[in-house]
Amino acid sequence: MKTGHALITEIDATEVQSGDAVFWWLGQHSFIVKTSCATLYFDPYLSEDPSRQVPPLLLPKQVTNATVVFGSHDHSDHIDHPSLPGIAAASPQAWFLVPKATKPVLEGLGISPERIVPIDAEETKESDGMRVTAIPSAHEFFDRDEITGYPYLGFIVSSGGVSIYHSGDTLRYEGLETRLKQVNVDLAFLPINGRDAERFARGCIGNMTYQEAADLAGAIRPRLTVPAHYEMFASNSEDPRLFSDYMQAKYPDLHVWVGPHGTPVRLSALLNKRSTTG
Repeated sequence: MKTGHALITEIDATEVQSGDAVFWWLGQHSFIVKTSCATLYFDPYLSEDPSRQVPPLLLPKQVTNATVVFGSHDHSDHIDHPSLPGIAAASPQAWFLVPKATKPVLEGLGISPERIVPIDAEETKESDGMRVTAIPSAHEFFDRDEITGYPYLGFIVSSGGVSIYHSGDTLRYEGLETRLKQVNVDLAFLPINGRDAERFARGCIGNMTYQEAADLAGAIRPRLTVPAHYEMFASNSEDPRLFSDYMQAKYPDLHVWVGPHGTPVRLSALLNKRSTTG
């Protein structure tokens, strides 16, 4: 596992052909995905926190290579307020794509309004050969506001000939499969930590269970499914082997990756062998 400048150097040195992608998992729902034309940071969570079980792999000031920084919703492990100004300074070329309701938050952090791209569900933004469409996420509820729209989003990203679905935090809801089936998803990042009454009562809003995430993958059939959001906090966790075992039993023809943080995973290489755990 690489961290810090060594990780950034590795990402910068990684060559990616059109139609392929390489990703690095930073923990929780944080991923770096490099395509042939962009380096994408999904929900980068880099703040120190005594409750973290996985230390930050990067300091914000080390993120010098971001093309787009996505924030799926305004919870601290997805839109990380302390980290975003440092990322913005280190990657002056990056733009920040967030739910409309969150634009004033980023402005309050000192990020230039010109670099913030607010988006609502079913809106599409395009730039430099990249296409991003936001879809609703049901983080227990949709909580849609008539003025600012949906506060929880998932992102469908087309970049370098690859389609990526980063779900953000969500349940499996009616209409989600239908929407995603319209896209030939190559790479899907899905939460599996689930939900229960005890967690909800203390303000820990839930996600899909590992079975629900597996069945969503079975319905939309991505080329590769990556479970996430299961290991950062002891009080909100799940065993990813349950997900991979369930996928293997129920959808044995679909590829799954469960593995360590901070290691490069090349989509094309993984698809040439069986799903891996480890």
